[in-house]
Amino acid sequence: MSVLNIAAYRFVTLDALPSLKAQLAVAACAQGLKGTVLLAPEGINLFLAGSDEGIAAFVQVLSVDARLAGLTLKRSHSDVQPFKKLLVKIKPEIITLRQPQVNPALTPAPSVAPQQLKQWLDQGHDDEGRPLVLLDTRNAFEFGHGSFNGAVHPDIEKFSDYPTAVGSLGDMSGKTVVTFCTGGIRCEKAAPWMLQTGYENVVQLQGGILNYFEHCGSAHFHGGCFVFDERRALSGDLQAITIQNQSEVET
Repeated sequence: MSVLNIAAYRFVTLDALPSLKAQLAVAACAQGLKGTVLLAPEGINLFLAGSDEGIAAFVQVLSVDARLAGLTLKRSHSDVQPFKKLLVKIKPEIITLRQPQVNPALTPAPSVAPQQLKQWLDQGHDDEGRPLVLLDTRNAFEFGHGSFNGAVHPDIEKFSDYPTAVGSLGDMSGKTVVTFCTGGIRCEKAAPWMLQTGYENVVQLQGGILNYFEHCGSAHFHGGCFVFDERRALSGDLQAITIQNQSEVET
């Protein structure tokens, strides 16, 4: 039996979080879904898996709330349920950077579509002729399993280390910096933070590696993309691949 996997996030002001948590937990449980839903004052981040009908019913519940309607869903299928249980949690941030001045809902960074990035990589520069810096904002464990060819990594173990570590990467002036991560959420904070601190020509890869895989396959990418479920890693055609190290990692 095929299992539908979805991932989605949105930066939007949320209040009454305990009530929202209870509502979404009941809705997901009623449909037999498993995975994680994170809620914070800054928004929602979710990874869920279940039947097509169950996912559709849960998304319908989300759509009743104007703040959560129309989420962009990343979809893939697996042969087995990749999550062991359902967790619905309230956290201070849906992705932890500890830079409260960064508010993606108010000041988002510009993005580049996967197809556009592939064109830039094919030609070796952006449309203005500037060389590219592909900046991997994931942790070292994820980076070790695969990344874009020639990507730069700030050697971080957790995302909250990013602001300190990125300063050691040297001068990026005169270049276009493309930040990327698994599904795009980390870059929603990483790219605005860079722009706020004086970096120029910074864009984020729209939808992250998984969106790139969906539209461009594995072009200019080596290895697999680590994912935080039982599939462990996905290839350029969004199929699960075997990896050697099965230890847990910190986001």
